Amino acid sequence: MLTLTDVHTFYGQIHAIKGISLSVESGEVVAILGANGAGKSTMIKTTTGFQPCRSGKVIFNDEEITHLRPEQIASRGVGIVFERREIFVSMTVRENLELGAYTRLRRRLCDKKTLAEDIEEVFGLFPALRGKSHDPSGSLSGGQQQMLAIGRALMSKPLLLLMDEPSMGLAPLLVKEIYSVIEDLSSLDVTLVLVEQNSHAALTICDRAYILQTGSIALTDTADNLRNNPDLSSLYLGD
Repeated sequence: MLTLTDVHTFYGQIHAIKGISLSVESGEVVAILGANGAGKSTMIKTTTGFQPCRSGKVIFNDEEITHLRPEQIASRGVGIVFERREIFVSMTVRENLELGAYTRLRRRLCDKKTLAEDIEEVFGLFPALRGKSHDPSGSLSGGQQQMLAIGRALMSKPLLLLMDEPSMGLAPLLVKEIYSVIEDLSSLDVTLVLVEQNSHAALTICDRAYILQTGSIALTDTADNLRNNPDLSSLYLGD
């Protein structure tokens, strides 16, 4: 479904991504792990068109999307949950969710009835949001804002969902709740890429993982092998 081949990305003279090649198959949950500054978020931005790569290719569903704009990539079925959520704090919860379906509405792939049904589906995943439907999103707790960010991304009905640090800043109980929902997303036929510093959370639900160090892939293996090998965890993740 998704393939990156020898991708190099720069910020000015800073070589942030150094020849990354990876693949994600349809139906998989794949984690991208690494310490802060390893290049994880840059990989997400490159894949979704927010940061252009200098060389290499990004292929999604057999189509090269390397140089497409973010909105063009989104319209092809790639969703993103941003690292800092990026919800619109002055808009209500419901308005944020409706905005997530903007591309579908613009392309006439969704009507008002379907939109209402999709919002109800999000509330089914995140019951805490139902009673906040008409509240400003800025009034939500950090955990509720993360729920909203995920729900908004799901409103686009993505084939592939990239989640950048979904556990960032959340208490352990909320991390457990968020990851329980993420695990359930596989039943919605969504292929997932989780970018995380929280390796323990990600490795509990992913199939495979890539570990990044200073912009390069240092290791790739199954989640079981990484989870059960403390030496690897200590060496590459600093645990």
